[in-house]
Parts: sequence; structure tokens; C-alpha cells
Amino acid sequence: MIDFENKINIHLDISLLEQIAADICGKDFELIITDNQDIKEINNQFRQIDKSTDVLSFPYDDISLQGSIIISYDFAQEYSKQYRDTIDEELALLFIHGMLHTLGYDHESDNGEMRAKEAEIIRLYNLPASLIVRTESIFNDGL
Repeated sequence: MIDFENKINIHLDISLLEQIAADICGKDFELIITDNQDIKEINNQFRQIDKSTDVLSFPYDDISLQGSIIISYDFAQEYSKQYRDTIDEELALLFIHGMLHTLGYDHESDNGEMRAKEAEIIRLYNLPASLIVRTESIFNDGL
């Protein structure tokens, strides 16, 4: 189950996100969809980084609640336009990324484990390439 807080007042269907959470983790999540200004404030408060970001995740030490995932709808919308995906696909990609962080994955230090797990989940749900894969592709093509 996802405890959903929609701070942007736009109707969103989170049934795919609930299915992903149930299938991959089996625990509940708190999900907050917000805008760039709000996520910037949260990022500054908890990480001392004074800028907006696409997704933040906070794992919990709780038997039933895995963690909190905060997604910037503004970033999801931007990615949707840039990569010609649906907003639901972009929200799912950001949710998966945040979920994996709550499960202990860290793409900055895990030698590709998070990227591999993310790719596995993306294939399972027939989603477009993740931001990590897109970024790596752009970086590798530019070399």
C-alpha cells in the first residue's frame, strides 16, 4: 500500500506504483508528489543541498513501512517531454529509483548493482530506460 500525499492537486493514478511496491518490496511506502520549490526546501533541510531534485528517498526502520519517496512532478513532467514518455512512466521510473534507495541501493558506490536491479524492474513493467541508463548513454556517446 502507498500512503499518497498529492501536493500538486493534479489527478494522478498511482495503481502502477502500488503494484511495483507490492511486487518488488512487499512493504508500504509514503509517497509525496510535489513541485520543485517544495522538494528544494526538503533537499536543503535534510541534505543541505539548496537545489531542487527529481526524487528524494528516506528509508525507515519500521516493520511495515519501507520508507518515504518524494517526487518532483515538475521534473517528471520535464522528463516526459524531453524523452517523449508519459507522465505515468516517468513517475514510475522515479518511484523505482527512490524505492531502490530505500532498499539500500546506492548507484554512486555499488558498482552497478542498483543500475542492474533498476533495469530488471523496468523490463518487468515494460517501462522506458531509466534516468541512470539515459545519463550513462549520453555520457558514453559523448566520449
